[in-house]
Amino acid sequence: MKGKRMFFIDLGIAAAGLLLDQFTKQLAVTYLKGQPPVRLIAGVLELRYLENRGAAFGFLQNQKFFFVIMTCLVLAFFGYALWRMPGERKYRLLHVMGGILTAGALGNFVDRVRLDYVVDFIYISLIDFPIFNVADMYISFMCALGLLVVFKGPYEEADFSFLKKKKGEAV
Repeated sequence: MKGKRMFFIDLGIAAAGLLLDQFTKQLAVTYLKGQPPVRLIAGVLELRYLENRGAAFGFLQNQKFFFVIMTCLVLAFFGYALWRMPGERKYRLLHVMGGILTAGALGNFVDRVRLDYVVDFIYISLIDFPIFNVADMYISFMCALGLLVVFKGPYEEADFSFLKKKKGEAV
């Protein structure tokens, strides 16, 4: 039952992350849309409104149907993994990471379904990095941390056996 309690904590993390993402996007729409960029650190960091109809770096422009289907599949996998993941202490970081990844996926999903585009507004001018948003940060940081944790962390392949279907178990 401990794992199921953690699942609801995961959902709380995802909901809080989604609310923060949507709040920051609403601020961007209210204060940045139709306005010149706001320089926070000259030559380094700006706030700049962008309606992104593609994926990261502008790939796959105007492919809303593809993104909606892929996000549904990803969210279904996250839900499955978080539901099945044990609630033991060694899995707590993975639970938190899963909740944050879910928030990132949901944040951009909500935009795509509601607006047909994703609101981006953070621009790192120092390296001319593509404009992004809070949900993108959740996804990027959690994927990078996930790689570190899985390959350098305390986990072994057997620790992920909870993802496998057991004999006689319904899907």
